[in-house]
Amino acid sequence: MSEIKNIIEAALNKVRPYLEADGGNVKLLDVSPDLDVTLELEGACVSCPMSTMTMKAGIEDTIRKAVPNVRNITAVNLVV
Repeated sequence: MSEIKNIIEAALNKVRPYLEADGGNVKLLDVSPDLDVTLELEGACVSCPMSTMTMKAGIEDTIRKAVPNVRNITAVNLVV
């Protein structure tokens, strides 16, 4: 499981510069045995009105390209 977490962290590192440029970030909280990924948005991403779009078009796509068999990707603090 730690290998999967490392792959996901590497994928997140690809999007972090874009998030950080706007004062935000994302933190990997957990990867379950069923490959459910739990994230936490940080900084400006928490209150940004575009955070849902960022999750879908940026973060989720990047993770799914790195680990196609991920089942679910959720952010614990994403306001929809």
